[in-house]
Amino acid sequence: MYAIEKVGVLGSGSFGICLANLLSENYEVMLYARRQEVLNTILTTREYAGQRLTEKVHVTNDLKLIADSCKLIFPVVSSAGFRDVMQKIGPYLTPGHVLIHGTKGLDVTLLNDNIPENDFSESRKYIFTMSDVILQETSVKRIGVISGPNLATEIAHGLPAATVVASNYDDVIQLAIQALKSPRFKIYTSKDLVGTELAGVLKNPIAIASGIHAAMDLGHNARAFLITRGFSEMIKIGKVLKSDMTGFLGLAGIGDLIATCSGNLSRNFSVGYRIGKGEKLKDILNSMQETAEGINTVKIAHSVSKHYKLRTPLFDALYDVLFQEASPYDAMKELLNGPTVKDVDFI
Repeated sequence: MYAIEKVGVLGSGSFGICLANLLSENYEVMLYARRQEVLNTILTTREYAGQRLTEKVHVTNDLKLIADSCKLIFPVVSSAGFRDVMQKIGPYLTPGHVLIHGTKGLDVTLLNDNIPENDFSESRKYIFTMSDVILQETSVKRIGVISGPNLATEIAHGLPAATVVASNYDDVIQLAIQALKSPRFKIYTSKDLVGTELAGVLKNPIAIASGIHAAMDLGHNARAFLITRGFSEMIKIGKVLKSDMTGFLGLAGIGDLIATCSGNLSRNFSVGYRIGKGEKLKDILNSMQETAEGINTVKIAHSVSKHYKLRTPLFDALYDVLFQEASPYDAMKELLNGPTVKDVDFI
């Protein structure tokens, strides 16, 4: 077991601050704030994203200082900025570092943001999880992911929660348990790194669909229908992206799906709700301070599904609503009037 004195957190959004405060129950924490205005606000007020930082959380924009001081680091920046941060901290990291990320998104930046519509013969050649990005941009080998129904607002208010830590390395899992242990935060473990990552990623679009449903006030039966069929489509897409089902069947999949589809504490749910109320996606994005990862995931998942000729009517409908300006009402009607198929079609 590593001797840990300080733990690093990369990312000062709502979950980054929440995680830093949680970790500070056991260790001194160094929190990286990428934007100068955020750093200044935290240094001045000790508050950000509706949360107050504990005395054991120290904020900085010096990545070298974090790498030199912390052998265990939790990156939780958005997927859009993840590779950039890894490239910047990469020269200061060594194989002795351990990185456990909490970012629920996918990376396609090596394609200059252009997802090839007709060349997914090697799907993971083009689409990367955050663990892939860490391996590509740093010398770190011992990596993991933290994922599950971890809504930052509830954790910040001291409400109980549970998470799953997944890694190919037992010592990484043990380090995470040691760092995150808390009477209000239950930790489960998994060796299915890719499945845990992809489950956390692919549930985000279903939360958008749930938000649209809530805005349309279609009732509990329809919500259960959307969540269940969405879960089936998540697994289908996850399989062609080289994961098995294990990660989808636990906290990172079903657990997170229930939490993010249940109300407006989820950014993805909130985006869907506003879409369902008639707002345009570009206006919603312009008004948001933090990233709703599900929006980009819809685009990626739609391209994967199209290439592999998967039957994913919910993801297809979301793509049409978000990017083709289709009517949410027409999309729901089409879902309900689709062909009758086998219920459990992903085993």
